[in-house]
Amino acid sequence: MPITSVTSDTDALTLTAIGEYPVAVQRLWEAWADPRQLERFWGPPQWPATFTRHDLKAGGRSEYHMSGPKGERVSGYWDVDFVQAPRLIELRDGFLGPDGHPDPTQPETRMQLSFEVTTTGSRFVAVSTFASLEAMQQLLAMGMFEGLQAALAQMDDVLADLRDHSETLSASTEIVDDTHVVVRREVRGSLPQVWRAHHEAALLQRWLLGPDGWTMPVCEVAQAIGDSYRYEWQNDSDGGRFGFTGELLESEPPRRAVTTERMIGIDGPGTVNELILSPRPGGRTLIEVRITYPTKELRDMILATGMVDGMEVSYARLQAELLD
Repeated sequence: MPITSVTSDTDALTLTAIGEYPVAVQRLWEAWADPRQLERFWGPPQWPATFTRHDLKAGGRSEYHMSGPKGERVSGYWDVDFVQAPRLIELRDGFLGPDGHPDPTQPETRMQLSFEVTTTGSRFVAVSTFASLEAMQQLLAMGMFEGLQAALAQMDDVLADLRDHSETLSASTEIVDDTHVVVRREVRGSLPQVWRAHHEAALLQRWLLGPDGWTMPVCEVAQAIGDSYRYEWQNDSDGGRFGFTGELLESEPPRRAVTTERMIGIDGPGTVNELILSPRPGGRTLIEVRITYPTKELRDMILATGMVDGMEVSYARLQAELLD
């Protein structure tokens, strides 16, 4: 069953959403605990969400933004107060301003998410409590009621989707649209280990090599926002070389980094790459690379080179390094 009800109560200052699904309560919990699944239903269809941070633990913080159809962007946060997996989450939900701090002009609400076993599967109950009637009216006027209905209605597809990337150990590709591609790969290793492997030259030179027969003689890593990086590879058999250079735009260790990328010696615009690392159960880490291309033609040309196959060879080498 999909969302069974979304109701508001101005006397109690609450907005309550209830959904029932033919899945185990652990599976329902994972939809909220995994940021890649969560972002598929937290934003309404026309305002998809992107979680850049998701610390589902007491004292943790999650941060996300929703992108509108005309390029609008609204950012929000969850400050987590209590977690009892897989049954209960208590948090404070609010808006972030352009400076990345809570927006004092927008109300903060308290939300309690409870997960229950039913005779047909499981149920979640999400109760948002407002600080005042004025705060409730302000958020409802912004479309919170309709937005929540539309967003949570997407959970059916998420829970029914058998393509669970968290269960695969090979690189997978999602073509989002004409200029956006996402590559995902899960590895056995902690979040700090995987971050370090992406940001220490000596480690990068051992695993970021693509197919066998290549070395990485040049590995200059950007250390701070605004720094440039330069990576060059050389073929052992014929000495052929190629490389990439770019700039570090954003960095949030040990979870997220955004860089530009351009092939050395090739004119024209390059790509913007967003690296997102997410902890997974069992000491694993999900690596996600979100690539923005300037054109569909460049996207198709790059994918046709076997880029993802080369990335998988590198990730398999990284996995061996982490287990060594």
